Amino acid sequence: MVAERLLRFISPGLVALVLLAGCGSVSTRKDFYDPITAELRAQNYDAAVNGLQQAKEGGKYGKKDRLVYYLDAGLAHHYAAQFDSSNTRLHEAEEAAENLFTKSISRAVTSVLLNDNALEYSGEDYEVLYSNLIKALNYIAMDKFDDAFVETRRANLKLEQLEQKYADVEEMFRQQSTNDTSGVVIDYDIKPVRFYNSAFARYLSMHIYAADGKWDDARIDHDYLKQAFSLQPFIYGFDMPDVQYHSDEGAILSVVALAGLSPVKEALNLRIRTDKDLDLVQILYTDGENEDQEYNHLPMAISEDYYFKFAIPKLADRVSVISHANVYVSGELLGQLQLLEDVGSVARETFEARSSLIYLRTVARAVAKGLVAHKAKKKADTGGLGGWLKKAAIDVVTDVSENADLRCARLLPGRILVGDFVLPAGEYDLTVEFIDHAGGLVSSQLIPGYRVVDGGLNMIEAVCLN
Repeated sequence: MVAERLLRFISPGLVALVLLAGCGSVSTRKDFYDPITAELRAQNYDAAVNGLQQAKEGGKYGKKDRLVYYLDAGLAHHYAAQFDSSNTRLHEAEEAAENLFTKSISRAVTSVLLNDNALEYSGEDYEVLYSNLIKALNYIAMDKFDDAFVETRRANLKLEQLEQKYADVEEMFRQQSTNDTSGVVIDYDIKPVRFYNSAFARYLSMHIYAADGKWDDARIDHDYLKQAFSLQPFIYGFDMPDVQYHSDEGAILSVVALAGLSPVKEALNLRIRTDKDLDLVQILYTDGENEDQEYNHLPMAISEDYYFKFAIPKLADRVSVISHANVYVSGELLGQLQLLEDVGSVARETFEARSSLIYLRTVARAVAKGLVAHKAKKKADTGGLGGWLKKAAIDVVTDVSENADLRCARLLPGRILVGDFVLPAGEYDLTVEFIDHAGGLVSSQLIPGYRVVDGGLNMIEAVCLN
């Protein structure tokens, strides 16, 4: 009731701005993930699937969040070995991402005051990339190798198009800034995309080619895999694993392990201080050990000195207890799996271009809304307690409508480990053990009676998201 009485004093334009987004649209719902994540780490994958469905039915995923739901549900179904159901949802995620990206960018360009949480979530590039690669794993598990290969090709094609994708987005925002009538002009200089070759995608397609007897194509993808490491050290800052797709000594058993969970978005709280004499906007940290230190600054012509708060998303790692994984055959150690791809590194690199855009747009939005609020407060300043309450209410509405968009796929694995081992064709009881940093056993997963064949794709998967 107090809030309703205060809102009567606020400028109609500012109220309309908040109501346009909707109270639930300016913040991210994420607490409901806690029990689902606990089920995943306990390897109760069916329970995680049910938890996600209940969250959806309970309204935790809005229509504008449908891509997040498809990603989460697709991953949960994959971990539960419901591969066809997983692919159905991941296909929906991919289609939604393709349809929503241009739409969300267009809305962002034309509605500088609109909070990102009010827009339909179009996904991060790494989320869409791994939706294809998880689909490939699903198809491999269902012995649909041609379909799996299509997914690896789609993943690589998306990476090849990333640079042009963000060049086009940068031009759209620059055009908007040139035509902007709000008085807030920003030079949209988006950070370049440096990731264009996924080692995991190459690893999968290499083995699919080899299983089909296409040795030259397998060799070419093996070369691309090596280039992923040599030309992208900012992603692959570790030794390349010993991978092999052919041996004269026997068949190749390939083991893929998904360990830990990927980074998630958290809010980085900042504030803006403008300097009319220097035509400068200074961005400062607001909390932590960096409080009041400069985060960045931008040239911008401002008529007065102002002070505004805002927040942007940042990626935060989720620490995994997993150190490594071992593979056993009939109780005998076959070998140790090696790191092929750090999903966190891929996420951070591909997030750079989008985050630089989010940062610049958020600064523009915060300044524009701050200017509106400043004018409204001057008009509302009638003196006494009533004037103070009006100004305080305007500050509350401005702050409430300015939250970081923290939506993301929270069920992606954190690391991808692989191993290729030479075995005679035959039937084996296989075990994958996940080991923590103290040498203790975290999880042991038995795959009994697995048949290794000559001239085919022998690939198993193990999962431990702790």
